[in-house]
Amino acid sequence: MKSPSGRKPPPRLVARFVAISWRDLAVSFGPILLVSVAAIWLAVRLIQPAPPSTLTMSAGPKGSTFWNAAQKYKTILARNNITLDVVESEGSAQNLARLSDPAAHVDVAFVQDGLANKVPEGLVSLGSVAYVPLAVFYHGPPVTRLSQFEGERLAIGAEGSGTRELALTLLKANGIEPGGKTQLLPLSGDDAAHALVAGKIDVAFLAGDSAQPPVMGRLMRMPGVRFFDFVQADAYARRFPYLTAITIPMGAFDFGRNLPAAPLHFIAPTAELVARDSLHPALSDLLVEAAREVHGRSTLLQRAGEFPAPRAQDFPISDDAARYYKSGKSFLYRLLPFWLASLADRLLVVLVPIIVVLIPGLRLVPGLYAWRVKSRIYRWYGSLIALERAAQADVSPSERRSLMRELDKIEESVNGMKMPLAYAGQFYVLREHIGFVRERLLAVREKLEATRDEVDGNDVARSNAEAATQEPQELQEPQEPQALKPHTGAPDAESPR
Repeated sequence: MKSPSGRKPPPRLVARFVAISWRDLAVSFGPILLVSVAAIWLAVRLIQPAPPSTLTMSAGPKGSTFWNAAQKYKTILARNNITLDVVESEGSAQNLARLSDPAAHVDVAFVQDGLANKVPEGLVSLGSVAYVPLAVFYHGPPVTRLSQFEGERLAIGAEGSGTRELALTLLKANGIEPGGKTQLLPLSGDDAAHALVAGKIDVAFLAGDSAQPPVMGRLMRMPGVRFFDFVQADAYARRFPYLTAITIPMGAFDFGRNLPAAPLHFIAPTAELVARDSLHPALSDLLVEAAREVHGRSTLLQRAGEFPAPRAQDFPISDDAARYYKSGKSFLYRLLPFWLASLADRLLVVLVPIIVVLIPGLRLVPGLYAWRVKSRIYRWYGSLIALERAAQADVSPSERRSLMRELDKIEESVNGMKMPLAYAGQFYVLREHIGFVRERLLAVREKLEATRDEVDGNDVARSNAEAATQEPQELQEPQEPQALKPHTGAPDAESPR
């Protein structure tokens, strides 16, 4: 219905004012919540489970150095309620085979370097823990090269033992291989030492427990038994990176008898504490910590604190072990008991996404919410500016009516908006601006109508003036002009002379 003035009444105000626009709040907070949930889900997927309470270690023959070391590991881990099952083995070769076989269910083992021609996948080193010295004793005149034992009877260790693998490698480098004229006998340890003393063999390769300083000192006291001095020890260490040249000083075995009478040179691979790469990081820290307690003391073959050490030999150092060697135990494990620290460590993985993503995101929500609400108001100003500019142009009456209809639609849409009460001020400012544009459109129309009326009035006045000037001329009759007499050049006869 139109008003008496002919103008359309303004649209009825149907805007709804609410305390909070839940839709805008959901749109503002929703993406942040989704990102936070995704981050927490990813953290939960990547989080390490609780460390197992049981580990299995493959050590060595019962009573051997590594068997005894494994028993010490067992005692140390028990302090943190971790049960270590120690499994007897024939040596490093069997330990490596068990680690390589998932069906063996062995988690960690002592493995001598130099045994793995190809490193099995899924195995990592927690560090080197000890030297495995190789000592060679023999009968006969002094020799300086292993190649001089060709044709003799050599005890190189039992099948599958680390001693045998190392002896075969060194002999091959000196031109002695199985199947030749040199007898390679599968004797090891005490059996090889007794056979050498009894004269049943000519050379004995002893490693590990059989080559410990007390055993070597006892053999050196035997008449007719000589120690092979590795004068080429440095060359062997260069040729085979897993070997270390070691020197025992004069008199180290017996000061009174000055044994040895001169410094002795020999070579030694290292033994590594090898584990599966699935070993829990917390258990990795416990094992390295136990290795420091068991293997860190000073002996005749090593300095205090020399082992364990992150020496990358046959196996890569695990990331967890490398981190431990660099910075030690994490803060939580230094401060709290093991199981409590393990629980707190896993909880932190979940809390980090909340702290890093969710909390800063919550600070953005008010700004995003305000932007969402204000954008519903500000988006109409572009249309209002376009209407006002169009009104300033020379448009036809039909085009002006179209602009008014468009303005009416804008006003109807604005009056039907749902707005939070906090933004009612901006809402009413927008309505005032709509009214301002409407007044501008009406003013332009009235001005154009007034201009048109003025032009029409001027045209009428001009027409009337022209009509007034033409009417008197039409009422007057035209006069005939007088005839002119002809003029002659002769004077009149009657005129006096």
